[in-house]
Amino acid sequence: MWADRYKDDLAHNIFPFWLKYGLDRVHGGVYTCLDRDGTLMDTTKSVWFQGRFGFTAAFAYNNIEKNPEWLAASKSCIDFIEKYCSDENGHMYFEITEDGVGLRKRRYVFSEAFAAIAMAEYSIASGDSSYARKALDIFRLMQKFLATPGFLEAKYEPVFQARGHSITMILVNTAATIRKAISDPALDAQIEESIQAIRKYFMHPEYKALLETVGPNGEFIDTLVGRTINPGHCIETAWFLLEEAKHRGWDKELVETALTIFDWSFKWGWDEQYGGIINFRDCKGFPNQDYSQDMKFWWPQTETIIAALYAYEATGDDKWLAIHKQVSDWAYSHFPDAEYGEWFGYLHRDGTPAQMAKGNIFKGPFHVPRMMIKGYSLINEILNK
Repeated sequence: MWADRYKDDLAHNIFPFWLKYGLDRVHGGVYTCLDRDGTLMDTTKSVWFQGRFGFTAAFAYNNIEKNPEWLAASKSCIDFIEKYCSDENGHMYFEITEDGVGLRKRRYVFSEAFAAIAMAEYSIASGDSSYARKALDIFRLMQKFLATPGFLEAKYEPVFQARGHSITMILVNTAATIRKAISDPALDAQIEESIQAIRKYFMHPEYKALLETVGPNGEFIDTLVGRTINPGHCIETAWFLLEEAKHRGWDKELVETALTIFDWSFKWGWDEQYGGIINFRDCKGFPNQDYSQDMKFWWPQTETIIAALYAYEATGDDKWLAIHKQVSDWAYSHFPDAEYGEWFGYLHRDGTPAQMAKGNIFKGPFHVPRMMIKGYSLINEILNK
């Protein structure tokens, strides 16, 4: 039932919405700032969503059905990235005009990460190995940018030294996705480096938490920032690690690391009163300072659905299957828009919509369709065992 629901929802709801209202058939690429009914609210394009939809459309082509419209959508996003989205150093923009004028950069390399996975997945879908090589080239640029002092603007003044969980976890998934299209020792090395960093620096058993920001050597920073837990990010990390454990023949130590993170993070994230995964917690129980701290965003729910299926596949423990059902049922009873299609993205803590738009610079066709593709594939793998 779940597998059929995910596949049907993807093919007959999510993708048709974005192909009809989001795909830019004039300039290429995809718009994401769409109102509830698909009306375009802002022509500014999110660069990381050019990569995200480029990846997702090719991923669906590879795992759901060989739909030529999906493959063409992926290529449109990739062409737009290659033509417009980088500066003279190869550093990608974060926001860009609809016709390709760069508007804004950020201190991250997430635009590059999503462009790389789009090209890797498109390489598999199209059979064109040149895109796998392009993905690897972007990955090497990311590593160069991260290793070059001062190239990426610092978040804090030098007196505050810290390391962040986000880039550590995204490098695992980026390298693993590229590795499916092309082999290179740098990919395996990066995955292992990130895994060790997660274990050594970010996992804090004294709080049963994976923290978002720690000192350079994993020191606990007793501030509002240092105490922040982002359950959705942590659970996403758990499934990245489970996917890598599966690649390694279900490496027991890595499975244990991933399930520990998942277990901790689900306990922090699940809202016992209203249901759903909450945005932020403080590991000491203080109020979190983020204005959206008690909201229910779309993506932590989708990451938990994926993680629970991986955890069940790894262990056969019905505990994880029950969590999958719990979160999937809650998400499907709150996020889908029965009238206009697609999913709402932002709910109040009680599960009512905070706003009705279907997309913006941060929400678009990625987390929801990726969950549906992964869900469909994982369930079928489990059933075929």
